[in-house]
Amino acid sequence: MKRFPVRTLAVFALILPLAACSGMSTQQQRALSGGGLGAAGGAAIGLLAGGGWATGALIGGAAGAAIGALTSENQVKVSSH
Repeated sequence: MKRFPVRTLAVFALILPLAACSGMSTQQQRALSGGGLGAAGGAAIGLLAGGGWATGALIGGAAGAAIGALTSENQVKVSSH
């Protein structure tokens, strides 16, 4: 039985979310990007705090997705005064 190459899996993991965003609303896109950023940040904090990176990623991802979904487009826009 052949082993699935890790590089191939990494490429699919990076490309698939980008392809899935085309038909999403802006709120859905904010939730997805917030979840991804929250998961990355949570994993880093989990490692630095001495806990598990997976637990940090789950908590951060859930929090980031919730915050991304609950923000409106007006709250995200930055004015250039």
